[in-house]
Amino acid sequence: MNIDELKKQIPNETSCRKFLEQLIWPEGRICPHCQNAHSYKLSGESCRTGLYECARCKRQFTVTTKTPMHSTKLPLWKWILAMYYILNSIKGISSVFLGRLIGVKQCTAWKMGHAIRLMMDTWSKDLPLLSGTIEMDEKFIGGKPRYHFGVRHKVAKGTNKQSILVTIQRKGPVFPVQVDTVKKETIIPIVDVAVDTSADLMTDKSYVFHQPGKQFASHQSVYHMAKEYARGDVHINTAESFNAMLERAKTGVFHYMSPKHLGRYLTELSFRWTNRDPEEVTTKMRKNKTIWKPKPIMEQLKSLLPFAYGKQLRWY
Repeated sequence: MNIDELKKQIPNETSCRKFLEQLIWPEGRICPHCQNAHSYKLSGESCRTGLYECARCKRQFTVTTKTPMHSTKLPLWKWILAMYYILNSIKGISSVFLGRLIGVKQCTAWKMGHAIRLMMDTWSKDLPLLSGTIEMDEKFIGGKPRYHFGVRHKVAKGTNKQSILVTIQRKGPVFPVQVDTVKKETIIPIVDVAVDTSADLMTDKSYVFHQPGKQFASHQSVYHMAKEYARGDVHINTAESFNAMLERAKTGVFHYMSPKHLGRYLTELSFRWTNRDPEEVTTKMRKNKTIWKPKPIMEQLKSLLPFAYGKQLRWY
């Protein structure tokens, strides 16, 4: 769907509000204050557009109440347009370029981007645990090691770069977590929260995965130092692919991800990774290959907006 087709579906501000109401309240209007399903629509000269009053608590609300768009002074069309560009971008979109596209200042586009990333956090809801074949790998995000006056800065686990633990289900969702350092004390709590321990675990030979791997039905690894990257079905190439996408987004789009906001960037990339569909294609060498394409924009919006309630972005 291109911009013209989206504009035909949502031609004005009233249709934008109805569009958001359909996606944020897919099962009917719900009061964000007391969760009551019975409310009244208010109308009159002194009433704002889209204002409702709860029949139980008598408090007033709109579709953006208690969402990242709460008390927004921007037209709802600009919010939908920002979602469109962020969801359609392969590696993400910078706040500078987003601001030019939707006609707002860079600082406004920066905050809108983080508000949309906050809605992408679907792990705050009761979602199924990762299962099947699980790959786990560490990633260190930051600049390349630098040399000053002959002093070599530490790399890998000895570096001062931000550590990320990537847990991914093959042909399924990914769960990247920002951690202080990758060790068994930080891995085990993540396994308890996000992974079904009846799964089969694939890692590299790093010693930090030995103890957590005992919780799984099986644990197999590949030895990268010996240039072993795959042994039959044993590999962590899926996790490496996500790490490569993270590195391309950092290098080519955002350039810098501060530890304070890194979690939201990880949320955006994991949402984009999850909202893809497999497609079988035949290469020039007549070999069958599976490629992953993003889901249609409307399906992604249906996956995004129901999680808007209860998430507000106020201060930094």
